[in-house]
Amino acid sequence: MSGRFGGLGAAFLALALVAAAPAARADDPDLLAIGGGAYNVLRAAKEAELRAEYRFSYRFLDIIRPVVGALGTNKGSFFGYGGFRLDAEIGRHFVITPEATMGYWSRGDGKDLGGAFEFKTGGEFAWRFDDYSRIGLLFDHISNAGIYKKNPGVESAMVVYSIPIGALFGR
Repeated sequence: MSGRFGGLGAAFLALALVAAAPAARADDPDLLAIGGGAYNVLRAAKEAELRAEYRFSYRFLDIIRPVVGALGTNKGSFFGYGGFRLDAEIGRHFVITPEATMGYWSRGDGKDLGGAFEFKTGGEFAWRFDDYSRIGLLFDHISNAGIYKKNPGVESAMVVYSIPIGALFGR
């Protein structure tokens, strides 16, 4: 998936899957998503990764929601990003969330991705509890889509827990 459009192809596939599913509930709250797992998961030189995202409840075009986040690895790589996600329900509790973002990437002592401007595409498969919190599995790809000479790409796999923001403040 480190080719020129590998991440974009995955995003289009995820969008096609979402098109077949109904949109998530209109009353879904803002979420704080915290995750941990493996960075560069498809290669021998794996790193540990921690991630935090703010997932807005605000929607436009009925299903597109903004997201901002940051991730860091044990080798000092950092990616701060913003973009969009789509929530689609399968049944009452299962939610599929494809996401496409872009942002600033810093290498640290980790893998060289080719430049500071990178794209991230991927998706999460989550179980939504009755209190709107979620537990999910996430897989995504970061690359520069060929805008730099070097474009190796990197994949992440992790477990993500999302908590409604109101729950953090006793609402």
